[in-house]
Amino acid sequence: MRTRLAAAALVIGLAGIPMAVWAQLAPSPDAPPVSTAPPPPPDQTPVATFKLNVNLVDVFFTVKDKNGQLVPHLTKNDCTIDEDKVPQTLKSFVAETSQPLTLGILLDTSGSQQRVLPLEQDAGSQFLERVLRAKDEAFLLSFDVNVDLLQDYTNSPRLLTHAMDKAQINTAGGNGAAGIPGAGGGTVPTIGDPKGTLLYDAIYLASTEKLNQESGRKAMIILTDGEDEGSRTKIADAIGAAQRSNVIVYVILIADRGFYGGFGMGYSGYSAAKRISDETGGRLIDVGNNGDKLRAAFDQIQDELRTQYVASYTPSNTKLDGTFRHLAVQCGEGMKVQVRKGYYASAPQQ
Repeated sequence: MRTRLAAAALVIGLAGIPMAVWAQLAPSPDAPPVSTAPPPPPDQTPVATFKLNVNLVDVFFTVKDKNGQLVPHLTKNDCTIDEDKVPQTLKSFVAETSQPLTLGILLDTSGSQQRVLPLEQDAGSQFLERVLRAKDEAFLLSFDVNVDLLQDYTNSPRLLTHAMDKAQINTAGGNGAAGIPGAGGGTVPTIGDPKGTLLYDAIYLASTEKLNQESGRKAMIILTDGEDEGSRTKIADAIGAAQRSNVIVYVILIADRGFYGGFGMGYSGYSAAKRISDETGGRLIDVGNNGDKLRAAFDQIQDELRTQYVASYTPSNTKLDGTFRHLAVQCGEGMKVQVRKGYYASAPQQ
C-alpha cells in the first residue's frame, strides 16, 4: 500500500525512530579496585566558554559558454559573487563532481498526463540507473488530487523503478474522472475538468519534509505539464520552500497538448514551470510528448549535476533576519551562470 499524504499534512511518511536501550555492563574481574575516597574539591578556576556561530552560505551553480557547453575547469579567481549587489569574499570554491547527491523525483499523475505517463516511467527509470552512485540517494513522489510518497530515500534504482512503474493516473473519481482507468475505463476524461493537480503542494512538501533535512547537493526533478489545480500552497510559497532548503529544481515540461485543445482548455503551464526552475537555479526543459527529447533532457540534467561548482562565503550582511538576499554570480565574459536567485537569511536550525 502506498503511503498516503493529505494536501494539508506537512509530514510525509517519516518512520518512527526507536528509543535506544543501553545495556549496563558488568565490571571486568581484572579491573582495578574501585576507590571509596571522597572526590577532590572542584576546581574553582572559572572556565571561559566560547560560542562560535559561522553563517556560511553555499552557492551551487553551473557555467556554460556562449555555445551552451558546460565549462568544467574554473577556479576561485574566475568567478565573483554579489549579495544584494555587494561583492562577497569567497571562503572556498570547489568543482563538485563526486559529492553525494540527494534527489527528489516528482511525478505528475493527474488526468492530463494519461498518454505521457509511460514515457515518463521509462525514461525516468533509465535516468536513475545512470545517475545514482554509491553515496547518492533519491525518493519518489507522485502528485494528482493527492501527494503520495511512492518510495522513500533509497540508493536502489530497482526500488525506485518498481515504485515508478506502479504509479497510476488518479483523479479521485467524479469531477472529471469519468473515462480514467479504475474509474470507468477509457483514456482521458470525458466529463468536466480534472479535480486537481497539487503541483505547488508537492514542491512545498518535498522541500520542507524531505530535502530540508539533507545537506550537500540537492535537486528536485519534476515531470509535469506545469498546470496546478487545487493546491493550498501558492507558487511563491512553493518556490520559497525550495530556496530555504537550498534545492535546485529542474522541470521537465511534458504535456499532451491535444488533451487541452480537445477539451477547450487553454494550456498555460509553461510560465509557472519556468518561474519555479529559474528562481531555484535549475532549468526548464520542454519536451512536448517526445520520448527522444525526454531522454535527452535527463541526459542534460545528469551532465549538469555532475559538472557543478560550489562557492562558500560568509555574508558581509551578518543579520539573520529572515529577509531574502539576492545573489548574482559572474564567471567571465560570455559565460552564462545557472544559479538560484537568492536565499533567505534565517538563523540555522538547532
